[in-house]
Amino acid sequence: MAHSHSATGEKDNSAVKAIWRTFWILLGITVVEVGMAFLHLYTHWPDKLWLNALFILLTFFKAFYIVAEFMHLRHEVKNLIMTILFPLTLFVWFIIAFLADGDSWKNMRRDLAPGTPAAKEAPAQQPAHH
Repeated sequence: MAHSHSATGEKDNSAVKAIWRTFWILLGITVVEVGMAFLHLYTHWPDKLWLNALFILLTFFKAFYIVAEFMHLRHEVKNLIMTILFPLTLFVWFIIAFLADGDSWKNMRRDLAPGTPAAKEAPAQQPAHH
């Protein structure tokens, strides 16, 4: 029985170490993100696009790491991983597509609002003659 308890204790200890390792990795990434946000706030970097792209990349890395560690996806077969990641990828694409469509709709409504120069240049809708 003592041998069984020892093996369980070692297994528990390695699980605790893995959780702490994950904690420190995620904390490090978060500290870098927050530091970059404060740096941008006080230095006013001119190229905000690269900063946003880096934030998104680091956020995806954190999300992947959380899923891999806490949902134990890292230790699963490749087909199960693809079964989860493919719909997730489509979902992210869906969000991006809807945001782009909404932005396009907003810009179109703004540009073609009554009284704007673009609205005056747009051809008027003619009723169909039957």
